Order: sequence, then structure tokens, then C-alpha cells
Amino acid sequence: MENFLNQTLIAVLISSLIAIRSYRRKSLNFSGAVSGFIVMTAHIAAGSRFGALLLVFFFTSSKLTKVGEEKKRRVDADFKEGGQRNCIQVLSNSGIAAVLVVIVWKLTGQQDKCLDSKELPLVTSLIGGILGHYCCCNGDTWSSELGVLSDEQPRLITTFKPVRRGTNGGVTKAGLLAAVAAGSVIGLTFVLFGFFTATCTRDIALKQFLVIPISAIAGLCGSLIDSLLGATLQFSGFCSVRNKVVGKPGPTVKKISGLTILDNNAVNLVSILLTSLLTSIACKYIF
Repeated sequence: MENFLNQTLIAVLISSLIAIRSYRRKSLNFSGAVSGFIVMTAHIAAGSRFGALLLVFFFTSSKLTKVGEEKKRRVDADFKEGGQRNCIQVLSNSGIAAVLVVIVWKLTGQQDKCLDSKELPLVTSLIGGILGHYCCCNGDTWSSELGVLSDEQPRLITTFKPVRRGTNGGVTKAGLLAAVAAGSVIGLTFVLFGFFTATCTRDIALKQFLVIPISAIAGLCGSLIDSLLGATLQFSGFCSVRNKVVGKPGPTVKKISGLTILDNNAVNLVSILLTSLLTSIACKYIF
């Protein structure tokens, strides 16, 4: 109990500092900072390795969001300085993982565990889901933030026809490679922290390195699923007045692709759910 209280106090301190800093730097608005504080506290209190996954996703994505802001301002109709995220965006990108880490924490008795389906099938599946969650989030963000800066012409993932920058479902080679790299970073973080926080036999420990290629594939899959949903169920159109791609139909908007069924947050949520499920299944059968 004492260790848990100490870990919780550390989690509250770290989360408070990061939330305040992010709010001041306009990475999060007020509601985003509050929800971010709650989510971060849950992750770090449940285990430093889970906290590391969240923080790697948050810091790398926030940094990339600010790269090439002027170019993104010209392309993105919903551009916000610093990429300010609100509570809905925070929870859609980390809420599911927060629930999973609390369940894992409860099942393992506050101990960090290696992926091992023979000994811990349920825990292995849940951790696989957490990995898939952040590989998808990181992959989608890196792909979007770097892909839009590429000089390469985006192509709609469903037809491979050239589309304007900012079109939902538009992909580039640079963006897809960024998604692979983003997933790899999540996997590498998990493995490296595991050396210090988890104890398992030598054979099981060596097998943990498979997390890195699995995470790379999960990052790519998450980005592709997000793009497929964006191209089909999320509206994209070109506004002749604003001279930008927009996400809602209107009298001055010419449709490019997609239906008005999902918005960006819903697309993110569905792609996270699917990627988490697929990664969970993969980890259960591989480890």
C-alpha cells in the first residue's frame, strides 16, 4: 500500500507539471489539460512503463504538431496554434488505454509483467491492446503531421487518385513511413523500460524484442485504418471561399470524398479500437 501511495503521489506531481506546462504552451486547452492530468495520473500510477508510453506519444506528437505550422495553417481549415487539444481529443486518444492500464494494474497486483500468454494470457492480451492503442495514435499523428509537409502529392487511399493536401484519407509514402517509425518508437519504449521494471526468464525476456516489429506494423495498420475510415465515412470537400479542404458540406463546398457519418474524433476512436483489438490478438498468439 505504501508503494502505491508513493507511486500515486509521484504520478500526481509529474502529471500536474506536464498539464500546466502543456496548457501554457498551448498544446492543450483548459479542458484538455484537466483530462490530460487525470489520464496521465492513471497511467503513471498504474506503472512507470505505461506512463512512458503515454508521455512518448504526447511529447513526440506535440512536437511534430508544431513543425511547419505556417504551411499547416494554409492547408488545415481547423488549424490551432500549437495544435491545442481539448478534452474530447485527449480522451479519444487515451481514454481507452487509461481503462486498460487500470485493469492490468488490478490483475497484476501493481507489478509490471512481461508478455507471456502461457502464464498470463489475459494480461498479455490487455497489454497488447495498450500497445496497439498508442501505436495507432502515434502512427496516425506522425503520419498526418509529417505527411502534410511532404512535397509528394497525396492520393486517396480508396482510389489512389491525387487529392488536395488535408483531404481525409489522403496518404503519402512519407506519411506511411512516419507511421511505421512512430509505432517502432512505442515498441522500443515498452521494451527498454521493461528491462528495468519487469522480471522474467531469459527466453521470455528475449522474446519481448518482437514487440518492436509488431508495434511498427501496428503503427502502419492504425494509420491505414484511420485513412480508410476518413476516406469513406468522413466528409472532405474544397471550400472555394476559404480555399481550403473542409470537413463539412456547404453551399461553397465541392465534395471530394466521404460521407458525413463520422467526425475526426470518431474516426480516431474507431481506428484505435480496431488496432488495439488486432494487436491484442497478435500478442496473445505470438507471446
